[in-house]
Amino acid sequence: MANSASARKRAHQAESRRQQNASQRSMVRTVIKKVQSAIGTGDYEAATAAYAVAVPVIDRMADKGILHKNKAARHKSRLNAQVHALKA
Repeated sequence: MANSASARKRAHQAESRRQQNASQRSMVRTVIKKVQSAIGTGDYEAATAAYAVAVPVIDRMADKGILHKNKAARHKSRLNAQVHALKA
């Protein structure tokens, strides 16, 4: 356990950041699942709308370091390909 005031403060900050990061990571997963469920229904309009909501969220989390930038790009690319496959 933390013995000094500075160590206690750092432990408190680390816990606060861990909770914030977990919340944001969960939000990213949720928007990705919403796009995938819209794709699963086969509704192109709903999938496009869900994808448009998900992209800025994914980008923001990549900027903050919650997701690696390549992982964010991979998610966006795969979701976009699946959404466009519905149109065909």
